[in-house]
Amino acid sequence: MTVKRVFSDPCEKNGVTVITAAGISGGAGAGGGEAPQGQGQGSGGGFGLNARPVGAFVIKGDQVSWQPAVDVNRAIIGGQIVAVIALLTARAVIRILAKR
Repeated sequence: MTVKRVFSDPCEKNGVTVITAAGISGGAGAGGGEAPQGQGQGSGGGFGLNARPVGAFVIKGDQVSWQPAVDVNRAIIGGQIVAVIALLTARAVIRILAKR
């Protein structure tokens, strides 16, 4: 992995330069084995890579600022999880109160 995978080439327009940045993670694994008494053998391997935008450096003149990327999907899923938990809790409370 190189820095080119994390930061984009600078993009300049109307005196403003933007350099986007990404979070990169990856991993690899391999294995092998042999059955008892030489009845068979196997091996395997794999590699995974994940990239997601994290933000951009915005350069205006001699001022540099960081603008974080907003992951809308993560925010929506988080809100849905909170809503489901709230509904399940409300249902349990209503059932307890109805039994009284």
